[in-house]
Amino acid sequence: MLLSELKNKSILILGFGREGKDTFLFLRKKFLEQRFGVADEQYRVSHGRKKRVIWHLGKNYLRAIPKYDVLVRSPGIPLWKIKPYMRNGQRATSQTALFFANCPGTIIGVTGTKGKSTTSSLIYGVLKEAGRRAFLVGNIETPSLSLLQKAKQGDVFVYELSSFQLADLEQSPHIAIILNVFPEHLDRHGTLKEYLKAKSNIARFQKKGDIVIYDAQNRNAASLARLSKGRKIPFTRKKRIEKSRSGIAWVAATEPAVIVGKLLGISKTGVAAAIRKFKPLAHRMEPVGTFRGITFVNDSAATNPAATYAALKKLHPHTLIAGGLDRGLSYRELAHEIEKSSVRLLILFPDTGKKILRDVRKNISHCIASDMKEAVRLSYAHTPKGNICLLSPASASFNMFRDFKDRGDQFKRYVMKYAKKKK
Repeated sequence: MLLSELKNKSILILGFGREGKDTFLFLRKKFLEQRFGVADEQYRVSHGRKKRVIWHLGKNYLRAIPKYDVLVRSPGIPLWKIKPYMRNGQRATSQTALFFANCPGTIIGVTGTKGKSTTSSLIYGVLKEAGRRAFLVGNIETPSLSLLQKAKQGDVFVYELSSFQLADLEQSPHIAIILNVFPEHLDRHGTLKEYLKAKSNIARFQKKGDIVIYDAQNRNAASLARLSKGRKIPFTRKKRIEKSRSGIAWVAATEPAVIVGKLLGISKTGVAAAIRKFKPLAHRMEPVGTFRGITFVNDSAATNPAATYAALKKLHPHTLIAGGLDRGLSYRELAHEIEKSSVRLLILFPDTGKKILRDVRKNISHCIASDMKEAVRLSYAHTPKGNICLLSPASASFNMFRDFKDRGDQFKRYVMKYAKKKK
């Protein structure tokens, strides 16, 4: 939807979180005399007094939908939730769709079940190292519309795209990158088929001159890439060893970054320099440190079984802290991998901790923890010196924590706190 199509329309911002606020500020500045509405389930949202703005707050916030010409949906509000309230003639869009339709620069879109943030950040690092005017936006916490006002034709936008952002997209990026795709967010999408349908929009609308880079070892990623009319470039997950600043001898997502660098004419030495400088992101197999002889690793961003399986294969921990919100995923395959792994102690959170324990047939020592403080205390008490304690929950965090970052931050805080205590 072009911005010119919003002129003289009444606009409802659905959801007033980080992205919703960015959308509101951008559109209101551009269409100051038009009528705006903001609808959010929470009563306590920070907004202040603004003219020509109507606030629809609380549990009945969706009832405001029929009163406006255009709806701008935040990713946290699913399409199926708003459709029953829509009337004929209304149009629904999103920040992502608005950015794609109006951006004069080149968009590199990155999606996948896990690894989006790391891959996006590394590609951005490669572009910056080469002196390109590049921006890192999207699901990685930088809203995109605030950058649109000053965007130029030669700009490159590395856009991390979640399934929620892709769900209603009708335009694909010039360069699409599809990483591993596993069952995820089934509580939101309902089925794997619907999840894949949302993800597919990153390639579905590509044209002949576009490019899709995809994980050839992942069946779902390869299937989505086939929908593209553009050039298809497969990659395999090679083991590139680069000593990072953190001391961990690996850097994820190098293959897509190498391919993008080549496509954009960046030298091999420039790409290699960016990889060497890259610092792994927090909460993604992040080393916390070695205390009282135990090495602690924070992998709180592992919100599904496949991500935890990858961490087990890479780190070989003695102690695994796992479990969290139940979103309907199966833990049988993960349980089987735990049985074959180096794990000798499971420290489990509700609710999925019980599912994991039920599927692990091998007799492995286990504890149930009611909070992170107890989990870390137990790990110090029962992990032998010289071994690794890994937080890799394989589950969402919202039943006990604000988000995966809060979960990881609490883990690091209590690891440091108990490091100073005597046994």
